[in-house]
Amino acid sequence: MINGKLFVFSAPSGSGKSTIVQWLMTHPELRLAFSISATSRPPRGTEQNGVEYFFLTPDEFRQKIEEDAFLEYEEVYADRYYGTLKEQVERQLAAGQNIVFDVDVKGGCRIKEYYGERAMSIFIQPPSLEELRRRLEGRGTDSREQIEERLAKAEYEMTFAPRFDHIIVNDDLATAEAKTLHLIRDFLAMKEEGSAC
Repeated sequence: MINGKLFVFSAPSGSGKSTIVQWLMTHPELRLAFSISATSRPPRGTEQNGVEYFFLTPDEFRQKIEEDAFLEYEEVYADRYYGTLKEQVERQLAAGQNIVFDVDVKGGCRIKEYYGERAMSIFIQPPSLEELRRRLEGRGTDSREQIEERLAKAEYEMTFAPRFDHIIVNDDLATAEAKTLHLIRDFLAMKEEGSAC
């Protein structure tokens, strides 16, 4: 039986992680699928339970924390939780999907620790904080205060980079995409350690 593998992506905001991940998703031969997270926020617009998210009440979410049902979770602010359910990940892996996680650095480290050699963790890093500042300012979506907050958070998040299996410095998008694709193809080509074949 073919079981999937796991790819954990983390990065400071503005590093280009989402762009790289979305590009990887356009390669059908990789059999990539996003992990479907759980949240305690209500659905927005046409969002459906089990498609974009699993929607739980704050009490249901806390109950699942008590049951150790999450690989990782975060309370973003009071009663607003996001997390990754172990059971859902196992379902997707059993279906032969290779699961992509787009998570914060702490969540990324927890998923890697839980799955070990079955997971590959990739940290997408900006060339420098100065370049990250230029990118954030160029977006034109954040106030000066928000940019300073993002930069302070980025500096903290970059201290986690050495805990990831690979660091991709995104100074040129096409190069970063190609390097990431190469890493994923190599990892998928590796046989499971200890597999009888």
